[in-house]
Amino acid sequence: MGRIIACTGRGGTGKTTFVTLASRFIDLHPLLIDADSDQSLSDMLGVDLQEENIKTISDVLFDIQKHKDKDLDSFPLPEKIEYLVNSECVYESDRFDLISIGVKWTEGCYCAPNSILKNVIPSIARSYEFTIIDSPGGLEHLNRRIISEVDDLFIILDPSKKSLKNVERVKKISNEIGIVFKNIYLVANHRFTPEAEKYIKTLNDPYLGKIEYDKSLEEFIWSGKSLFDLPDDSPTYQSIRNILLKAGLIAKVHNI
Repeated sequence: MGRIIACTGRGGTGKTTFVTLASRFIDLHPLLIDADSDQSLSDMLGVDLQEENIKTISDVLFDIQKHKDKDLDSFPLPEKIEYLVNSECVYESDRFDLISIGVKWTEGCYCAPNSILKNVIPSIARSYEFTIIDSPGGLEHLNRRIISEVDDLFIILDPSKKSLKNVERVKKISNEIGIVFKNIYLVANHRFTPEAEKYIKTLNDPYLGKIEYDKSLEEFIWSGKSLFDLPDDSPTYQSIRNILLKAGLIAKVHNI
């Protein structure tokens, strides 16, 4: 399997912005996984999954539960899920491929499909040199164990005690359910003051810097423009570039 990068943190800290702009530097056609139920990664990438007739994994599991794919009834469940995920859930483009997990499973027992899914997504990720996961603000995704081994975990912080406590909660739950992170990095969002940044630097995990504010970024998001078109001189874009450099991704990013 190639390098697995994940981004997490509390809701509204800027995780999806980080994942989107970070993926611009990966010059090896990464797989992007939107594990956030808000499903905003596709919007920031300028992709309308519904228009492209791409289903979320939750959609596929719901269809299976409701027996909507009767042509596949003879398939064993693991083969059925793997086939449908590969054929209906992967958006392909020239720059990246994208899979959206979708909303939390609806009513009914999803124990068996959820267990099988833990093998399907890693199997897909093996075909890519880089996989970047946009995780939700909560910790539910850790229990689902979409991928159990992560090379680089970026935790995006806002200037609050809850955000800092979330760092320890992520570690605790990860340890309890057997998720391994080789590297954990702390990143401040644009709301941090220089004084607040000093506190982050006293924590045990490496602090890689702050995501700078850019008014044009907000305009892109509100208008639905792809962040792939954000100018290279954007303060947000450049600050994420510097964060990736500090994380040791210098050999795998372009325009450097």
